[in-house]
Amino acid sequence: MKRLGLVIGFVVPLSLLAAGFAPAADDSNVKAGASQVESGAKETARGIGTTVSEGAKYSGEKLKEAGRAAEGPAKSAWGSARDGAVEFGHGVKSFFTKLFSK
Repeated sequence: MKRLGLVIGFVVPLSLLAAGFAPAADDSNVKAGASQVESGAKETARGIGTTVSEGAKYSGEKLKEAGRAAEGPAKSAWGSARDGAVEFGHGVKSFFTKLFSK
């Protein structure tokens, strides 16, 4: 029993002493990996922001172009309708002028 106490009394302090002299774990690879992930995440966020911004600009330009393209036919269709109405009015006027001039 004394022997067990002596072994424990000698081995435990020795193991604690050895643990104190153990070299610290090298975490430089972990830090480098974390830094790489962080910079990659920043670049990804920047890329997504640029994509969204440029996509909105492109969509806006396409909508403007579509509006301009629809503008011409709409004006010409109204112009044709207006011209037709004017001609109809002249025809009605001419009809009644001829009718009552006799």
